[in-house]
Parts: sequence; C-alpha cells; structure tokens
Amino acid sequence: MTAVRPSSPVLLGMPALPTSPRGTGHLRGDESFPDAARRSLTDTQLRRNLGKATRTIRGKRAAVVAELPDWEALREAGRQLKVHTMAHLPDYLVQLEEAVTARGGVVHWARDAEEANRIVVDLVRAAGADEVVKVKSMATQEIALNEALEAAGIAAFETDLAELIVQLGHDKPSHILVPAIHRNRAEIREIFLREMADVDPELSDEPAALAAAARRHLRRKFLSAKVAVSGANFAVAETGTLAVVESEGNGRMCLTLPETLITVMGIEKLVPRAQDLEVFLQLLPRSSTGERMNPYTSMWTGVTPGDGPQAFHLVLLDNGRTAVLSDAQGRDALNCIRCSACLNVCPVYERAGGHAYGSVYPGPIGAILSPQLTGIEDNASLPYASSLCGACYDVCPVKIDIPSILVHLRAEHTETYAAEHRVPSAEATAMAAAAWVMRNPTRWTLALRSGRLGRVLGRRRGVIGEVPLPVASQWTATRDLSRPPQQTFRDWWAAEHASAAPEPDGPGADGPGADGSEGAP
Repeated sequence: MTAVRPSSPVLLGMPALPTSPRGTGHLRGDESFPDAARRSLTDTQLRRNLGKATRTIRGKRAAVVAELPDWEALREAGRQLKVHTMAHLPDYLVQLEEAVTARGGVVHWARDAEEANRIVVDLVRAAGADEVVKVKSMATQEIALNEALEAAGIAAFETDLAELIVQLGHDKPSHILVPAIHRNRAEIREIFLREMADVDPELSDEPAALAAAARRHLRRKFLSAKVAVSGANFAVAETGTLAVVESEGNGRMCLTLPETLITVMGIEKLVPRAQDLEVFLQLLPRSSTGERMNPYTSMWTGVTPGDGPQAFHLVLLDNGRTAVLSDAQGRDALNCIRCSACLNVCPVYERAGGHAYGSVYPGPIGAILSPQLTGIEDNASLPYASSLCGACYDVCPVKIDIPSILVHLRAEHTETYAAEHRVPSAEATAMAAAAWVMRNPTRWTLALRSGRLGRVLGRRRGVIGEVPLPVASQWTATRDLSRPPQQTFRDWWAAEHASAAPEPDGPGADGPGADGSEGAP
C-alpha cells in the first residue's frame, strides 16, 4: 500500500523507486522557472511586497538567534537528530504506527498523492460530513487535497489567516510560512470585501480589523464542522504524539472542536523521542517567525474519551520521499523542518517570488526538494534557480547544505540529458570546447589573447552586454561581463620577467592554473 515498507531496510542507490506521479498535486509548474521568473520580475508591486516582508522577517530572526550563545550547538543537534532519524526511518515508522494504534488512532499508509486523497475523502464521507476545516498544512497542499475534496462534493475551509487569504483570492501560496506574502493590506481588504458575504463594507485595511473580520468568518465554521484536517510539524515515534505549531490559535480550534481529526503527514516528520522536541521547538520559531517560541504549540496522542476528537486518523504520505531517501547526496532535503529561513535570505526568491517555482515548495529548499520528489526532469530548471551564494546554508537551522545539493542535481540533469539525447546540448558543446582549449597550452594562450577582442564590444559602456551568438546570448542576456584588460597576466609577467617567462610551448606552460596564477582574459 505504501512505497515504504516499514520492515524493509532503506534501499540506497535504487533509482527505480517511485516518484510523485504526474497529474495530481502541486509539485510541478506549467512553465519553466526562467519563463515564470521573467514575468514576475516585471511586477513591481510583487517585488515591493516581497522585499518589505523578507527584510522584516530577516531582521527579527537575526535578533532572536543572536540571543542564544549555543545557537550553533543547537543547529548541530538538530542536524544529527535528523540524520539519525532518516537512517532508521523504517523502524521509527513502525514504532509510530504501534504507538498511535495503542492510543486509539488509526494509521493509513499512502504511497502517493492520489492514494492519500482517496483515503481522506473516504474518511470524510464515512463521518457523514460534507465540509471540513483545515489547519495549515504543506502536505495537503502538496497532494492538492482541497481540489480532491471539492471534486467529491466536500467543502474545505482554510483557517490559517494567510491560507484563508489565498483561498478566498483564488490564488496559490507563494511562501512556506506566509503563503500570502505577495499580498499587501489593501489587496487583502479587497479580497475580504469581495468574498466574505457578511463583512462590514466599511472594513479598513488595518491588520487588527482584517484579523477580526477573518475571526468572525471562521468562528461559524469551527462550531459547525464535524471533521478537521491537519498536517503535523512533528511526530514522536515513542509515544505516537503529533505536534502542530502556529501563531493564531485557529489550528488549536480545529484540533479540539470537531468529532473527527484526520492528519496528513509526510513520513520524514518523525523524531524518535519526545525529548527531541526541545531542540526543534527552539530552532523552528526563531528561524521561521523570529520569535523565541510559538504562541500555540498543540500536541495530541490518539483519542481521549470525552475530550477532543473521538476519532483520529493518521495518513502517512510517501509521494516520492522514499526516492529522495535513496539518494545519498540529496536525502538531506528531507531534514527540512519547513521554517522558510532559506527563502527569506535568498536573493533569487526575493526578486522572483514563490509562484515562479511552480511547486508548493518554493525558494532554495523547494529547488532541491521538488525535483527529487517528482524526478529531476519534471523540474529540471529549479536546481538552476540559485546564485549558489550559500546564504541558505548559513541560516538553515538543521544545516542542510543546499548549494551542494543544487550542484549535485544540476549534474544529474546534465547526465540524464546526455544519456537521452544524441545531439549534445549547447551547454555541453560549450564545455567540451572549453575543455579542448584548456588541455593545450598553445590553444589556451591563443584563447586568452583573442579575448582582447571583447574590448571592442565593451568600449561604449565599459562592460560587455548581450552578445547575439548561440549559447553566448543565453549567458549575456541577463549579465554584463567586464571589459577584458589590455594585457593578460601572462603577458604582463613575460614583460616584467622576460628572462624567466616560459614560452607558450615551453617548460612551465602547462595550461591554465598550472602555476595557480592565471587570470581571466
């Protein structure tokens, strides 16, 4: 029933493991990242909203992180806990199932998005409900649960304020933590006036007024819904306890009022012991919202007679995660605790926005997670949606080396393309030509000297703009190259040390980098 058989070992190096199937879910965009980003860059309002929001969150995070003298030790503890858990994931999943079942819950194993959606729809129907309230959940967005419920005649109401804004605006989330980060207050007010039937027509765009309008709108849903659907930030294997952290309290209303609670959780959200939460509950709020702790941390274990939901179902979702786990270099992407710190420092995300990534997981973490969940060729442009500046690695609370995984995925895409096409790509052709030049000192020296021709192209602005040639145009369309100097380093060295300068074909002229001092033309 599931791609992960709990009793089997982790199968390393097995590329045939199933990835998330096409046609269901929100892991694939309709266009490549460059095409979508090019359009986003023309939206000045979007860039203004993103810039303001990410700068604010970055500042708050830096302040609260600086308060902890043992922050780096916490990061290392979080990393080691995650690495250990992934190495023993099958065993911990079995332990979790046994613990949940012992406390009156029911565990369902879902191989992919289609299977998870079918399980949830059947459970809602079995409960005799035609509407559900939802806690913010990346897993249910990943599998497009709202669309599946709607197709089955079941209404789903998002209760997280940002998710509510996205839902009422018939929009898509653009940030892991703040799905409506691309909207400003005036836009949210317009959405509320248009979509909420009973909203005060004099509603202002003050945050308190908008929050109060949303609270009134949601309260009726909390009190009438029989079924709630949630995700989970963490699951404790030894006790079967699930945990959700949030800022508004709407999640807690969903977790306590309805008669039936259905939790959809990716299989990687496990921690072995309850004690491990003390590490992640320090790392997560500081990295995500810049707070010392979350305003609301809700935990539940099975069912308790007479208190809270009397039926609890846990849907464990694979949807390509086993395939990610099989990649020794890429599996660290599963360590993500969805704090979104990498998004808030990424210069590419700040300018392009989340919709450009096409996946429910945007930003640097999405650029490594989405291609692995779907198979690299279904999201081939995402590993290139980065400047490789390393800022994402510096802020990651569990020390995921995102830049290295990006490079690994780029290499995988290049090798896959070469294996499937007889004609090499333009990039491969350019790299082969560069290798041919660099293998011979004479060819390399001539190439350096011919680079002086670039001075002609850059004589007007001092830099070289777009060059209308194959391959070169792709690189220079968005980049300015420095105008080459009049003299290469080799020529300068030869002029300054004429008696010691090697001839192009003589001893010591072993090609670029042989003496560790060669410069660009």
